[in-house]
Amino acid sequence: MTTETKVKQSVLLDKIQNRTAVIGVVGLGYVGLPLAVEKAKAGFRVIGFDVQEKRVNMVNDGVNFIGDVVDDDLQKIVNEGKLIASVDYSKIKEVDAVMICVPTPLDEYQQPNTSYVESSARSIAAHLHQDMLVVLESTTYPGTTEEIVRPILESSGYEVGKDFYLAYSPERVDPGNKVFKTKNTPKVVGGVTTKCTKIAAALYRSVLEGDVHEVSSPAVAEMEKILENTFRNINIGLANEMAILCHKMGIDVWEVINAAKTKPYGFMAFYPGPGLGGHCIPIDPFYLTWKAREYNYHTRLIEIAGEINNSMPDFVLSRAMQMLNDAQKPLHGSKITVLGVAYKKDIEDMRESPVLPILELLEQNHANVTVVDPHVPRFQLKGRTIETTPLTPELLSASDLVLITTDHTTFDYQMIADHSPMIFDTRNALADVTKIKAIYEKL
Repeated sequence: MTTETKVKQSVLLDKIQNRTAVIGVVGLGYVGLPLAVEKAKAGFRVIGFDVQEKRVNMVNDGVNFIGDVVDDDLQKIVNEGKLIASVDYSKIKEVDAVMICVPTPLDEYQQPNTSYVESSARSIAAHLHQDMLVVLESTTYPGTTEEIVRPILESSGYEVGKDFYLAYSPERVDPGNKVFKTKNTPKVVGGVTTKCTKIAAALYRSVLEGDVHEVSSPAVAEMEKILENTFRNINIGLANEMAILCHKMGIDVWEVINAAKTKPYGFMAFYPGPGLGGHCIPIDPFYLTWKAREYNYHTRLIEIAGEINNSMPDFVLSRAMQMLNDAQKPLHGSKITVLGVAYKKDIEDMRESPVLPILELLEQNHANVTVVDPHVPRFQLKGRTIETTPLTPELLSASDLVLITTDHTTFDYQMIADHSPMIFDTRNALADVTKIKAIYEKL
């Protein structure tokens, strides 16, 4: 390493330590906006970038659109000039460090779509400068940082580890989590070189309360993120398979799980449900199954868990049809009230919500469906906008079947139990309701 590089590295670290570094965040969604807010609250000047002009305007007006961001925090840092948003990616030349927090969906063939990452990297490469730190946070397959992002950035003529610094630090965002937010969740960082790792870790340590764990490479950091979500995917798949088997055997799977979790070691409770939702758990494991083919390896356990979880909407429909059939009612024409369309409770996030395929199946079978969700006023289903409906005793009483698909805490479960003629509870939401008049079944 030359003396010049040592000096430049120390200048960047000094900027981080004295909060004079300007931070860029590309993508102002569920990951990017909370990260931008925390960096601004820590004293950095932050520029957020997004291709959606409406989203940019909302940030600049101090209008929050992400549940995990506190409204007052956003308004305060915007009013103080600590955070601005822009659709003009040429402003990247003004930043000292930039985090890429863009979507990484799967395409129709269940293969990773890295186009957003590539586009972001090209925008950065066009304005890359000496001593800039670039960190990819988007969840993706092992190798993305060095195989895709690095060549794009180095096409600028700058060399990683010498002229600029590149690292991967996976996002760890759990929408609606009341305990762990961006600020207090531990971080993993892996740089292309040791210098890259140290500088990226220093930036995160200057902002976050959680531990910053350094690993030897971006690929290790990318793989650990996949492991986190694959672990959950597989264990939820096990819980769902147990639910199917327990139903056939006439056993309450919820009681089984509650009994099992009394063991203080060797067991972690996972719960069944109508399917998997969110950006990470239903999608991330398939990044790995795709990458594994490059090494002539078939990830059987991951794919089987995915099959089980993806089959749950069909299982829910089958159970609902059986309940109606037992009451001598056809699904065709029955009034079905679906409680909850978000993928988990107490949030508005509908990404990959398993309720959507359930709604499609109900419609295909000509059910008369009404959707209730206090967190989601409207949503898109196969190109149509559907307005959600307020929950009332009259609505419940007029239903042939009430299907609980998201266990929002704002739902009045006693009212649901008192006024519904028939309930299928996929979330064990009525566990604490002592008196249920309805015909009642749990997943």
